[in-house]
Amino acid sequence: MRFRIGPFIFASLFLGASALSGGPASATDPKDLAKGIDAVFAEYAKPGSPGCSLAVIRDGRIVYEKGYGLANLEHGVPIDPKRTVFDIGSTSKQFTASSILLLARDGKLSLDDDIHKLLPELPDYGTPITIRHLLHHTSGVRDYINLMIMGGINFEDYTMDDDALAAIARQKTLDFPPGSEHSYSNSGYFLLSQIIKRVSGKTFREFAQERIFTPLGMSNSRILDDHLEVIPHRATAYGAHPGGGFGVEMSNWEQTGDGGVQTTVEDLAKWDRNFYDPKVGGPWLIEQLQTTGTLNDGEKIDYARGLMVDEYRGLRRVSHSGGWAGYRAELIRFPDQKLSVVTLCNLGTTNPTALAQRVADLYLADKLAPAEAVATAKPKAPANVTVDASRYTGVYWSSTSGFVRRIIARDGKLFYSRGQDSESELAPQGDDHFLMLGVPGTAEVSFPSADPGAPRRMQVASGGKPIAFEEVQPASPRPEDLAAYAGTYTSAELDAIWPLVVEDGRLSLRIKRRPAAPLEPAFTDAFNSAAGLIRFQRDAENKVTGFVVGAGRARNLKFTKAVE
Repeated sequence: MRFRIGPFIFASLFLGASALSGGPASATDPKDLAKGIDAVFAEYAKPGSPGCSLAVIRDGRIVYEKGYGLANLEHGVPIDPKRTVFDIGSTSKQFTASSILLLARDGKLSLDDDIHKLLPELPDYGTPITIRHLLHHTSGVRDYINLMIMGGINFEDYTMDDDALAAIARQKTLDFPPGSEHSYSNSGYFLLSQIIKRVSGKTFREFAQERIFTPLGMSNSRILDDHLEVIPHRATAYGAHPGGGFGVEMSNWEQTGDGGVQTTVEDLAKWDRNFYDPKVGGPWLIEQLQTTGTLNDGEKIDYARGLMVDEYRGLRRVSHSGGWAGYRAELIRFPDQKLSVVTLCNLGTTNPTALAQRVADLYLADKLAPAEAVATAKPKAPANVTVDASRYTGVYWSSTSGFVRRIIARDGKLFYSRGQDSESELAPQGDDHFLMLGVPGTAEVSFPSADPGAPRRMQVASGGKPIAFEEVQPASPRPEDLAAYAGTYTSAELDAIWPLVVEDGRLSLRIKRRPAAPLEPAFTDAFNSAAGLIRFQRDAENKVTGFVVGAGRARNLKFTKAVE
């Protein structure tokens, strides 16, 4: 699946990721810097490859810019940092947040307004959802992109605002009470674009053009809300083709707010300058954009308003990544050092976050604290620690996230397995506590004690609230058992029909216009699927009556089995 995925697109504890490389050693000579940067992007400078546009900004001016690879493979057009336009996906969210904040400063709305006042077609969930919740991804509203994809809509299909609004309005429940969790959801920022339209009387595109792009001289920037529009100098987006080479990966969706900004690295440099010389919004806007959220229990989160605010190797960092179709983007700012790096790419397999960070490392090497021990680090267990693998191995399920994880033993070591050949070694630290190797930052796995006879428990933490898991019993249903699950299932929340069939001794899911996807047994009455974990439900006579499905950004969607 391809999403407008924000700052977690490339480094997720739960989906697995490689640690960011620190890049070559610092160089003060401009020629040495250029060589180091070119080495970072060497893979995309090969003939016939899509690639990236780069700008390094220091003290408000571009000190290095270059294009690597081709903007269009059919015509051999090279990427030009001065004019090649990219879709920046979720990096757009800071412009949406800025527009909302400008309207708040104008007195047209309050961040504590209940969104039902402005979007009355949304269901009443019995508790207020505020604009502030949408800005910080704490609303609990399910991600509309997940919902539409699960409903059988493809990226090549033409979809409008009304389609996304309908998908959100069909949801009978929230994923969690507003303000109780932080869970990235594109629905929030799409809804903000609708609020901008209803409050200002202008489309988000018109408002941003008038209040942000034009005042800052961002002449190559616009918000795309018409999939048929011709955009001069726009790069075509590509993905790696299964048979080798590249295939076109574009989208015909017209929703904005969560994404939609089309721009160049040079225009983003003008936006970046506004954080130091704020012609748009003044110092107030800059402060508001970088104000991080707080959950109901007082816990602080790193997500501000369309921006992530955190720390990297001792330096304050403000950033947001983006991905849509085959486009990838990153804008990283180190405000205290007045250094920013913009990387925009037109190949879905690129990692612009890692690329931009490696470039920043070159410029900031003498200011960075020692790199954290990640990828190759091997924390050693205290000398008196011995590991009884049987205390930990098993299958664990999180009722909150929907994820299923396995702890497996091999060659005298323990591993945390996410499935799909993704796993991390666990380094024992004593007291049923482990460090996860090969992931960015610090990821900890612990096994709290459980009551006698109760399922074993596991907690996984990586900078935020620990995710609680509970042991479940693995299942290996026989082929003849699978017939009980086969049938046609319908969901009012997705406006979708999912047929489940038994083929070649396996249970498979068929979503319209997509190939059959085999389901993998997870535990009793539960199967892993591309859409998330499917958990079947039974009646008093032990007959399957339906299931719930989901994980991450859209949880516990209900399907009912049709009576045959």
